[in-house]
Parts: sequence; C-alpha cells; structure tokens
Amino acid sequence: MKKILFILVLTLALILTSCAPKETQEAEEPEAPAEKVTLVIESWRNDDKPIWDDVIIPAFNAHYPNIEVIFSPTIPADYNAALNAKLEGGTAGDLITCRPFDLSLGLYNQGHLASVKDLPGMEHFGDVARSAWITDDGSDVFCVPMAAVLHGFIYNKDIFDELGLTEPTTVPEFYEVLDAIKADGQYTPLSMGLADEWPSSVMGYDVVGESYWHGEEGRLGLINGTKKLTDPEFVRAFEEIARWKDYMAPGAEAITYPDSQNLFTLGQAAIFPAGSWEIPVFKAQAEFEMDAFKAPLPEGEDTCYLVDHVDIALGMNANGEHPEEAKIFLEWLTTAEFAQLYTGNLSGFFSLSDHSVTVDDPVAADFLSWRDECETGIRLAYQILSRGDPNLDLEIWRISTLVINGVMTPEDAAQELQTGLEGWYEPQQ
Repeated sequence: MKKILFILVLTLALILTSCAPKETQEAEEPEAPAEKVTLVIESWRNDDKPIWDDVIIPAFNAHYPNIEVIFSPTIPADYNAALNAKLEGGTAGDLITCRPFDLSLGLYNQGHLASVKDLPGMEHFGDVARSAWITDDGSDVFCVPMAAVLHGFIYNKDIFDELGLTEPTTVPEFYEVLDAIKADGQYTPLSMGLADEWPSSVMGYDVVGESYWHGEEGRLGLINGTKKLTDPEFVRAFEEIARWKDYMAPGAEAITYPDSQNLFTLGQAAIFPAGSWEIPVFKAQAEFEMDAFKAPLPEGEDTCYLVDHVDIALGMNANGEHPEEAKIFLEWLTTAEFAQLYTGNLSGFFSLSDHSVTVDDPVAADFLSWRDECETGIRLAYQILSRGDPNLDLEIWRISTLVINGVMTPEDAAQELQTGLEGWYEPQQ
C-alpha cells in the first residue's frame, strides 16, 4: 500500500511540474541561427557609403548578425538606367532605394517593388511621408519612407569673412556677392559642374524657380493645365540660372558633380548651390567653417519658397531571393533607432517618421529652420509630369544645362519643355 501511495505521489508531482508556468522552468535553448543571408541595397547615394558601412549596417547587425547587408551604390546620373537593367535582368539586390513619386511608382506598376503597406512599423509614417511612395488611388504603399531634403546654398564662411561679405537675402544681393568674389580673383564664386546635367536642374532651376512660380501654386498649375512652362515665372527662373556660367570655374561644362564638390571642399570655391544632403560630405572633407543661406528673394517678392523634398525611401525587390530577411531590414527602418542614426549621422537628411530625433549640426539646423520661415513645395516635375515621353524631369536636366552653358535662350528652353509636355499630357493640350 505504501508503495502504491508513493507511486501516486510521484506521478502527481511529475504532472504538476510539467504544468508549471514557464518562468518557473528552466529557460528554453535559443533557436539555432539560420544560415547566413546576404542582402544588397541598390542606391544612388554613393556619398553615404561610409555611414551605411560604419554606422547603420553595424547597428542592424547588432540585432541580426546572421543577415549580412551590402550597400552597393551607383553614381546618381546612372542609377535609373542601371537599376532598370538589373531589375529586368533579375540581378538587382533585395532592397531598392526609392526615388520619390513617379520613378518608383513606375517600378511598382511594373511589378518590381513589393507592397509594404502591411509591414509592421508603417504606422510611424503619416500621409505626407507616404505621399511620394503611394499609388494614385492611395490603396498601396511600396517603399518605407526614410528622409526629406531641403535646398539652398552652402558657403565657405572663412572666404566670406575674409572678403567682408554677408549672406545675401535678395537676388540683387546674391549677384553683388558673386561679383565681389569674382573681382577679388582668388576663388571661384559658384561651384557647379555641368557634365552630369542633373545639378543644373535639381540645384539650379528648381532652387531658384520655387520663388518665381510660388512653389505648389506653379507645380499644381502645370498638373491641372492652368499654367504653362512658357508663362513668365518659368522663363524668369531660366533667365536667372543663365547668369550663373560667368561665376563658375573655367570649363564648367566638363566638370563632374564630384569635381564640383572637391572644388568647394578644397577651399577653392565660395558658394555651392546645394541640397542639405551635401552637409555630411562637406563636413567630413572641408577644413573650413561653413554656413548656409536659403534661395534669395527675387525683386518684388516678399515671401520665400523652399524646396522641401520627400527624397528617399527603401523598398523590397518583388523578385528578390530573400524576401523574409528583406522585410526584417525594412521593419528595422521604421524604428526610432534607425531614425536617429540616419538623421544624426547624415545631417541634412531629415527623418520622415514620427519618432523624435535631434539635429546637432548647426548647418543642418539652419536648413531645418527655413521650414518655419518659408512656404514649401517639392521639385517641379517629380509627380505626374514625367510619366510620358519626353520625360519632363530629365528634359529639365538637359535643357537647364544648355541654358547655363549659353547654348539655348531661356525663352527657347521654356518653349521646348512646353512642346514636349503638350505632346503627351492631356491637360496641357
């Protein structure tokens, strides 16, 4: 009897032990790490490679050591063509850096970008942040928003102090400053290369033009057909950048974008027409103090306009080899950790998430302060207006360069753009 009772007690004890809460039991062995997987990020931001390699990817690997990430940029001017070729050929990386609006929408419509609408963490991005990477009907989101950039002019403060110059606030003052630097003869007044074409538009026509066509008023007017590219405000923007060649380095037509950056960071040029994305590059390379000023006000204008451009996001190759690991990386991009790492280490790229971030760099803080002073808008041709042939955005690259080079008049430039747009865009016909 005692033996039977002992067996019953022992059996009951074993049952109770097996039913005990997990916290009272020994911790489970961690799951064995999966086989190492490599993700490749396609991007045009070749200047950012050190930050990705030394800061962002190591922070991700602290959480996911078994997912190797390779940041593999292409030079900006070649990115669109190179990426399309890779996607068509099935050789693109698992993660695709997304330009805003129509270029990425086109990739989504072609089946190259996967939906991220239901990705955990997407709730941290509001309607404005998503606007550049959402379908026209608003039903799907295809890239995780990363950052916006602002446009203005970065200058060598040491040169300004040496020559007794102050930041210009109006267009006449801007040319007074350029004339003074040119007359001194020691420095190139305006550092811009024309060989790559895109800076002529992105850091020329768009930057100064925003104040002439009044930001969104002009851009939306072109979209709905109430304005034309031959209207005076669009021609006046070409007239302004047509004056720039006299202040550039000799042979500017053959100077590449990286060369123009070097000219500035080596202290040989005073002013760089810039986006805020230049800040971390210049800080790392220049040995002089820098500052920035916003686009000067044209005569007769009293409201400033700022290009505040939703610029960069990251999507998933719909035909990539490692979709689950790509989703893990994209979900990490929605976190506060990434928002601070990206904004803090890439000063001038301002997070689009609702996470609180700090901006310590004084030049970046200057750019950011202009949002409180000016009306804002995005680049002229990025949404809707570049969906046809000829692509208006790429045409503005080419034609802005011709205008600066003195090959085409502002009036002829505006007419050629308008004729091209009328050829395929119904509201302009």
